[in-house]
Amino acid sequence: MLSQEKIDIIKSTVPVLEQHGKTITTVFYKNMFEAHPELLNVFNHVNQAQGRQQTALSNTVLAAAKHIDNLGAIIPAVVQIANKHVSLGIVPEQYPIVGKYLLGAIKEVLGDAATPEILGAWEEAYGIIADAFIGVEKSMYDEMEAEEGGWKLFKGFVLADKIKESDVITSFYFKPVDGGNVPSYKPGQFISIKLEIPGEKNTLIRQYSLSQAPNGESFRISVKREGENNPNGKASVFLHDQLNVGDIVELSAPAGDFYLDVANTTPVTLISGGVGVTPMMAMYETIATTTPERPVAFLHSARTRSHQAFDKVVREMDESLATSSYAALYSEEGDGFINREFLEKNVKEGSDVYVCGPTPFMQAVINELYAMGIDKEKVHFEFFGPAVQLELANA
Repeated sequence: MLSQEKIDIIKSTVPVLEQHGKTITTVFYKNMFEAHPELLNVFNHVNQAQGRQQTALSNTVLAAAKHIDNLGAIIPAVVQIANKHVSLGIVPEQYPIVGKYLLGAIKEVLGDAATPEILGAWEEAYGIIADAFIGVEKSMYDEMEAEEGGWKLFKGFVLADKIKESDVITSFYFKPVDGGNVPSYKPGQFISIKLEIPGEKNTLIRQYSLSQAPNGESFRISVKREGENNPNGKASVFLHDQLNVGDIVELSAPAGDFYLDVANTTPVTLISGGVGVTPMMAMYETIATTTPERPVAFLHSARTRSHQAFDKVVREMDESLATSSYAALYSEEGDGFINREFLEKNVKEGSDVYVCGPTPFMQAVINELYAMGIDKEKVHFEFFGPAVQLELANA
């Protein structure tokens, strides 16, 4: 536990972190990767190149400094980050490496302003924060291994089927190489897939939502094919164009803190944009098969009908459920975007609302939900990338 003196020192660095935080984290990643290039096999290179990861880490460090006397306030953020960490296979031995280069970056950027007292306080604080992450992640790993069919880190899976869902989205069905069952998971969670792509120096690890209800036999992910010139597109283009039935990849166990509360009986509203439909499919299928009496609204926005995946199957499930409603808008076909009027008409009263889609879509939808007076505790969202951008936009 930190002394009050060191708590005061950490808090005194908040203005400096607000001003120089991203510079510190940029220097941190540069120095760490130069010394430990093997870690380039873990981190998302696109997020690095576009500065999103540096911003995310900067905001995490800043939040820790602001709440250093009450770290319980950042536990939700710790859990969210820890879910990502276990899907990447982060292990305790990597935390001292991060600590060394983070403190080194603080010293390099701040120079003489980074006094021995400040560095000493941050070294001790980092140790406490790292221990918190390690503890949370150990519990997650233990829970993953304890599941029937479960495992820790990565495991071999064979591509059993590949089905085109729309002009841009294809589903991939994976079964364990060892022929065993797959563990259950919470509808809305994701897996990581480890890809060795010809011509790429480093392994690519990408997270994709599981797009079907748990069935004990297979995992399904449904991936949008990004443009070949889009830096986000390397993994998706490889999956669409080069991964074939019978090929073997490594997958993580399911993780993530965005999921349907299956024990609850309150109404549910699912709101998705584009490929954000994927976690909603797992939720909707779960409701349809386990609690068909539960009121649910499924609201979706796509560019065109040809871009939309799962429309036919959702309409069929909607027709079979007495308390379900379904509405879709197509922005390039004259429908416009999901707006306040659409939400007021279609959101189930008193519902828990789940939102997933592109960043601008989510910011617009969530802001409208808040403006409608919906309790923030009842609005749940999944962000494909470092989440702090969206958190700050709707703070």
